[in-house]
Order: sequence, then structure tokens, then C-alpha cells
Amino acid sequence: MTYKRPSWDEYFMGIVDAVSTRATCDRGRTAVVFVKDKIILTTGYVGSPAGTDHCDDVGHLMKSVTHSDGSVSKHCMRTNHAEINAVALAAKKGISIDGASMYCKLAPCYTCAKMLINTGVVRVVCQKKYHKGQESAKMLENAGIKIEFLEDDVEDYTNQ
Repeated sequence: MTYKRPSWDEYFMGIVDAVSTRATCDRGRTAVVFVKDKIILTTGYVGSPAGTDHCDDVGHLMKSVTHSDGSVSKHCMRTNHAEINAVALAAKKGISIDGASMYCKLAPCYTCAKMLINTGVVRVVCQKKYHKGQESAKMLENAGIKIEFLEDDVEDYTNQ
């Protein structure tokens, strides 16, 4: 068998998979990696704020959200999304992510997409789609951020 060296996108997505193993909420166990000039700037995974309880230890803090189309989705409010944790770490350590690409296991939610636009990210590479991510993807595209999906599947997790 001939070895096939991974593309840069495959390489960084493999790192996303490794980072996601640190997630403390079993609803997706998502993660992100911010990259510029093929150098990792920061990473983040789904998890509670530092020093607070984790879902894996005490359970979820679930809330239902009713969308404008009448559909209802459930969200765990105990944790920060991976994007928020990665951007917070970059800010804390003085790392600019302006002009970076973000690799993610799951496409950003609407709130994270708004935040990403303001960070100066230029490209978002998603392993899978998010079940409520159509508005997010459109907003990123309208802001001039390239969004790519490596798989056409929608991420499925418990209690969506």
C-alpha cells in the first residue's frame, strides 16, 4: 500500500479531531483550530468556563430555542462553543487571528458566525454541517468569508 500524505486541510482537520477529545460536553464534542500561514494559532473545544462544572460531571443545562420558522432546538447552556473558547484563548494570550482560517468539526452556529466575522477570519473549513447552520453559512458568505464543507452530512447528536 502506498502512503498518501494528507493535504493541509486533512492535516488540520485531523488536529481538530484530536482537540475534540478534550471536550467536556458529549453533545457533539466539537473543536476548532485557527491557522494562518500553515501555523496553528489557537485551538478550542466545547467546554465549560474555567473553574466551573462540566456537563460530563454534573449533566447538561438544557434550554429550548424556538426559531422564526417555529422549529425548536435544544442547546446546552453550561458550555461555551469551541469557537468562543479558541477566540478567548487567543485574546488572553495576545494572539491575532485576523486573516486566519478556522477548521471545525461542525459548522458554526449563528452567534459564533457573528463573532468570527468580527475576528477577521477569512476562511472556515467544516467537517460537517450544523442542523441549524443555513443562516450562519449565508451570513459568513455575505461577509466575504469563504466557507467550505468537507462532507455534505449534517452532524447528528443526542437531544438536537
